[in-house]
Amino acid sequence: MSDPGERVAPRRLLGLAVPALGVLAAEPLYVLVDTAVVGHLGAVPLAGLALGGTLFTLVSSQLTFLTYGTTARTSRLHGAGRRADAVAEGAQATWLGVGVGVVLLLLAQLLAVPVAEGLAGPGPVADAAATWLRIALLGAPLVLITMAGNGWMRGVQDTARPLRYVLAGNGVSAVLCPLFVYGLGWGLEGSAIANLAGQGIGAGLFLRALVVERVALRPDFATMRGQLGMGRDLVLRTLAFQVCFLSATSVAARTGAGPAAAHQVVWQLWTFLSLVLDSLAIAAQSLVGAALGAGSATRAKGIARQVTWYGLGFGVLLGVLFAALAGPLPTVFTGDETVLAEVPHAWWFFVALQPVAGVVFALDGVFLGAGDAAYLRTATLLSAAVGYLPMIWLSLGFGWGLAGIWTGLSMFMLLRLVTLLLRARSGRWAVVGTAPVGAE
Repeated sequence: MSDPGERVAPRRLLGLAVPALGVLAAEPLYVLVDTAVVGHLGAVPLAGLALGGTLFTLVSSQLTFLTYGTTARTSRLHGAGRRADAVAEGAQATWLGVGVGVVLLLLAQLLAVPVAEGLAGPGPVADAAATWLRIALLGAPLVLITMAGNGWMRGVQDTARPLRYVLAGNGVSAVLCPLFVYGLGWGLEGSAIANLAGQGIGAGLFLRALVVERVALRPDFATMRGQLGMGRDLVLRTLAFQVCFLSATSVAARTGAGPAAAHQVVWQLWTFLSLVLDSLAIAAQSLVGAALGAGSATRAKGIARQVTWYGLGFGVLLGVLFAALAGPLPTVFTGDETVLAEVPHAWWFFVALQPVAGVVFALDGVFLGAGDAAYLRTATLLSAAVGYLPMIWLSLGFGWGLAGIWTGLSMFMLLRLVTLLLRARSGRWAVVGTAPVGAE
């Protein structure tokens, strides 16, 4: 074995990160395709997709502990040489995903209309969003099965198979989307149906991978309780994200169809690039967890430093690239002049934040790999309460539009940067053993 004080070989890090990049990018890339297809239906369907898609993300992202919490637990077990136990964690996360997904599916049919109207006000945008959401959330159990599958596979340092599975599902969706929207004339509803078809394919492949591992698949409620204990902090952290992002979409929708549609275009690009930057962090999650599970805090800290510098470098490159694309790229998503006139009010914030995002997402990955969920929860809640939310709602009251919304996002990211750098410097996150920090 290598000296635990050494940094991980770049080839090893990139060998995990590049397939993870494909997995992370596949869903937002599909959403970009979906946005481009629906965008040519007009401003109202695109604004409906913006609101419906944000609500779908709100629902599914609240359960991201099925991915990130599972990775934290499985990577430590894998690092300790206990692969079967690591995979068994994935089986229990999958059971959780199925159960919660069925509940979400039922709630969506009851609450889609009042929730959409509460956020955007009664009207065509809310109607379009509710229709899309009711169809899309039929796939909630499928999405959560895929999350759990990604979690345990990352934990055992297998990022290649998840890439194949996700590409298979999203590839089918991308082909079906224009066919259903235009070819069959289903409009916005066709977008949701295409999404559902791809989710079914991806979830089926992850279930098959779990079965062939030949570990115990029977529900283990003690293990699930342990996962939920760690998940509590991750859920609160994700809730802070989603309250912020949903508030931004709601304010944009109340400002008008043009700003809402422009926000959708820039926001989906932000989401896509956030996950591109996060690919190294996914590799760091697995490697940091394994290092701590094997008893090496020194190696874990070396990986943390390494991935942070890489994240900064990638963020700078992406900022330069998208500054150059400020003119032509928005026209790919819509030809509506009203929407295109609003895009620059958000675009330059999006560009300037890329280096900050590179560092923030890298450190998020490190601390998620260590299972340091409690600190991430507190830092995110503080940044949201102080930075993002006040600016978002002041934007609505004073008519600051997209510039005000994206100023709030900038404050949020800068506050997160400070809190994460302080935690990294302290070293208190690097606790060795098979149990993540704060596990019950």
